[in-house]
Amino acid sequence: MDDAPAKLFSPKDFRIRAALERGLEGGADYGDHRWNPGIEPLFFQRPLRDAAVLVPVVDHGEQATLLLTKRAEQLRSHSGQVAFPGGRIDPTDGSPEEAALREAEEEIGLDRSFVDVIGRMPDYVSGSGYRIAPVLSVVRPGFFLTINRDEVDDAFEVPLSFLMDPANHSRDSRMWENKERFFYTMPYGERYIWGVTAGIIRTLYERLYA
Repeated sequence: MDDAPAKLFSPKDFRIRAALERGLEGGADYGDHRWNPGIEPLFFQRPLRDAAVLVPVVDHGEQATLLLTKRAEQLRSHSGQVAFPGGRIDPTDGSPEEAALREAEEEIGLDRSFVDVIGRMPDYVSGSGYRIAPVLSVVRPGFFLTINRDEVDDAFEVPLSFLMDPANHSRDSRMWENKERFFYTMPYGERYIWGVTAGIIRTLYERLYA
């Protein structure tokens, strides 16, 4: 049995932190509105659609990475944006976990046999009307990806140490429907991580690493 202390940002350390996550029990309220105090009614004035995303931490030994995608440019919504594998929860999905695994298989060909689901964070409400269940997971090495070009242009990895460093979290804003909306950004090289994806990553940092 390995009794060595887990190194920060290793898959082992991430598993330990995820095991302590109690978001589903706490009823915490997370989402885009959390970065925009005072406009909560705008986010809840219509029924929310249920979705799930896989938060795939890839096991590279002592330093883990987070697997992300770039949505296809031809998509009607959120085209070209960086995202987690995921999508709407279908009636045939038995759980958010099942939906996240299914979407990861459909979008990037990530075989679920390589994925260990280890927990969930609180649901994240997006300004576009979704209640998103972030499913925490560790992906074992040896997997191969097959990109579904109808949905995804690319898949890439970012060091977990980079994303969990608050020095790399910036707040930005844009005007939308005559209101200034604030959001997080986490530029990484040529990749511009922002919006809901950055919001979920920021929530991951606040709950597991802050």
